[in-house]
Amino acid sequence: MAGDYMEKFAVGLMSGTSLDGIDAALVKIEGCGEDIKVELLEFINIDMEDDIKKEIKKCCDINNSNVELICSFNFKLGYVFADAVKKVCQKADFPLNRLDFIGSHGQTVFHIPREYNGYVKSTLQIGEPSVIAYETGVTVVSNFRTKDIAAGGQGAPLVPYVDYLLYKSDKGRALQNIGGIGNVTVLPQNCSLEDVYAFDTGPGNMIIDEVAQRLLKVKYDKDGYFASIGKVKEDMLRQLLNIPFITLPPPKTTGREEFGSQFVDKLIDRWGRYKAEDIIATVTAFTAYSIYENYKRFIFNKHSIDEVIIGGGGSYNKTLLNMLKELFKGCRVLTQEDLGYSSDAKEAVAFAVLANETLNGICSNVKAATGAKERVILGSITPAINFYRRS
Repeated sequence: MAGDYMEKFAVGLMSGTSLDGIDAALVKIEGCGEDIKVELLEFINIDMEDDIKKEIKKCCDINNSNVELICSFNFKLGYVFADAVKKVCQKADFPLNRLDFIGSHGQTVFHIPREYNGYVKSTLQIGEPSVIAYETGVTVVSNFRTKDIAAGGQGAPLVPYVDYLLYKSDKGRALQNIGGIGNVTVLPQNCSLEDVYAFDTGPGNMIIDEVAQRLLKVKYDKDGYFASIGKVKEDMLRQLLNIPFITLPPPKTTGREEFGSQFVDKLIDRWGRYKAEDIIATVTAFTAYSIYENYKRFIFNKHSIDEVIIGGGGSYNKTLLNMLKELFKGCRVLTQEDLGYSSDAKEAVAFAVLANETLNGICSNVKAATGAKERVILGSITPAINFYRRS
């Protein structure tokens, strides 16, 4: 299929570690590789029901998870993802049977980027693609991370390839995503793909959200309000910044297994004497400083960065954004919206693009981002049924 420049229509699905909902992006794609053109036609974020969030957290918790739960929930999420595809098409008044393919990241329930205690490098994303393909009648590309791990990589981050295609410039740029976890893609001035590298910087919204839910009974700190009225506790911040992952050199990836509910259990046990607003202010500062510390150690000594472009849900946290602007005084700190893009839709669009590359037989991992020995074609393809089932 390489060289086929007919326009294609696809839905990209993303359900991240922040558990702030399922992102579905309807896109038009022309071409592939460096000649690709991508247009966002519609985007929706579907809130996850509380019972779904609880099941995801239970699946991710090594003390409470079990194979029966993961087996069942894999299929349950498949139906949820299929419904998201239908809803974004309905919103756009776009016939489902005109879709050419779906790119589904799935929901990460566990990620082992480095071997330990006899466990090999591995990753598990669930949300059964066969269910999605059957319910929609559309071919699904999924399971993007495993081939990179098979090639010696960490299976993440994968968005850097798409960042390169869509954002390369005559300026030095760093694309900082702040979802549940923070990750950065570095695009040096006038770069080639070989110049691109990326890695996880540490927590994004994950700790902030979990603390807000437990201490203030709210889903998240909207606009960073509670952080803005709290006071950063320096002793707590210093201890957080001593966490080994922050200074671990790339390639590196992390997730809920490191900064999820068990992390917050220990944090509240140690620092629960402080006011809730002060704890939220401090963990917000932790996210900001962990990002900056990684740039200082692993980026600024290699490249001149003109623009730091923030995406993901964290871009809407005004307190976090102000902290970052204060830290990155030598760079322009922008959001995706400042460039005419959508912070929310970015990763869902990326997995539609990655699916397109898979179907065109194009390698789409970035060795300097994941640590893989070679570039490989990512993803597993689940063919559509040969007719469109109308419910």
